[in-house]
Amino acid sequence: MHIEPGVVDGAKMAFAYATATGAVAYSAKLAMDDLRAHPAGSFAARTLMATVGTFVFFQILPHFPVGVSEVHFILGTTLFLVLGAAPAAFGLALGLLVQGMFFAPSDLPMYFVNVTTLLVPLLGITALARRIIPARTAYVDLDYASVLKLSAMYQGGVVAWVAFWAFYGQGVTAETFQSVWTFGAAYMLVVLVEPVADLAVLAGAKALRGLEQSGAVHKRLYNAA
Repeated sequence: MHIEPGVVDGAKMAFAYATATGAVAYSAKLAMDDLRAHPAGSFAARTLMATVGTFVFFQILPHFPVGVSEVHFILGTTLFLVLGAAPAAFGLALGLLVQGMFFAPSDLPMYFVNVTTLLVPLLGITALARRIIPARTAYVDLDYASVLKLSAMYQGGVVAWVAFWAFYGQGVTAETFQSVWTFGAAYMLVVLVEPVADLAVLAGAKALRGLEQSGAVHKRLYNAA
């Protein structure tokens, strides 16, 4: 999902700074909510796990350049359901930073663009989950339809932001349309795979009830709201 360096540059980067700052600020508000329900140590541990997971998703799992960006198996919905919205958000931002600083420095100029692309869809599924998941339902009991809605919204949001950055940075041209279309078509593979991965992780968590008291997962994973 990394936007290629140079797609957005110059004065246009100001918008990326603003959107990334707004997403991080809202994530900080979610962190305050999280800390009212969990000990600080639990929040820190879940954020660390999300950071490591993000690094693995971007650096180790298969990924390949397509069109204006790269196709990655981000598993943002998995991070959200297991670890909570705020740890997932900070983990995505920190994992992306670690990868850029130590393994892909050429991506750093696009850091704020990529943070926006990852975090805004995550905040979107946070709101969607409140609407479509009954308060009496723990996340380990979610059905395929609910997980598919969350995953489709997250991945669809990522594709939408990639398209926005491409047209915003490069203009509305036939070449940009082709690049965005190629990326979006390739990303359908992620849309198909992620709900299955989410359900597999939730099934594993359901079998490991000992995690419920460990502080390593979000309380909603095993409990109703």
